[in-house]
Amino acid sequence: MKLKSEEIKIAILDLYNNEENQGIRCIKDIINEIDCLYPSLSVNYELFDTRYKNEIPNLDYNIFISSGGPGSPFEGENTPWEKNYFSLLDSIWNFNEGNEEKKHLFFICHSFQLMARFFEFGEVVRRNSKSFGVMPVHKTELAKDEIILKNLPEPFYAADFREWQVVQPNQSKIDELNAKILCIEKFRPHVELERAIMAVRISDEIVGTQFHPEADPASMYFHFRKPDRKEHVISKYGEQKYYDMLALLEEENAIKLTRKTVIPNFIKNAIIKLRPEVKSH
Repeated sequence: MKLKSEEIKIAILDLYNNEENQGIRCIKDIINEIDCLYPSLSVNYELFDTRYKNEIPNLDYNIFISSGGPGSPFEGENTPWEKNYFSLLDSIWNFNEGNEEKKHLFFICHSFQLMARFFEFGEVVRRNSKSFGVMPVHKTELAKDEIILKNLPEPFYAADFREWQVVQPNQSKIDELNAKILCIEKFRPHVELERAIMAVRISDEIVGTQFHPEADPASMYFHFRKPDRKEHVISKYGEQKYYDMLALLEEENAIKLTRKTVIPNFIKNAIIKLRPEVKSH
């Protein structure tokens, strides 16, 4: 077997604030699976406990994946970790503006809300009620050729846990950035509320989702088994909807497909851009 001679370095930014979670495990699993696809390339990660320990990577990494997390996306205002986190985003943006080989960056849920604050492409507000479960997500016209959504149906299903949301797109800022809104929340004709923005591409290298594309059935069972979560879904949507969501966990074209598609496509696309000579299985 050919020895792996090149390396892709991935920094995982953990924003779970020391809360028990499945997200980091899911991200690690995806990276390990990607590594197996490239016989001559080492795809390695390092974890940074950004929110709890103020651990921030430098620019030695090729790819950055910023996780979900609990609580308000404003609770870090004026804290050292958030200042350093936004400084890192600024550094990545400036690096990409001035260098041919770019840094690639993916934001998930809580990080997506911080992304919205940083790039100012929408308003970050508290939801009227918490979103929890497996929900349909709709692609926009601008997502027609989007690599991270390639081969996902319309709509597709995703894990969705939100007490906050990004709404009211700032079109002038979106135009200035040449950004694209890729996905929006499911249509709810009985609710007179604006549909949340669910995915945005800022540039060829920077993209984020307000849903959890890393979620797998095991991680969702972890959440659904908690009595308070079960009670929340049943009280909000009804018992049948709860069991329908459980059934979706095993559907090959529901969250399993989303998990196999979004972040893997993001990482593989980054590798193609960074190491075009490297071939996968």
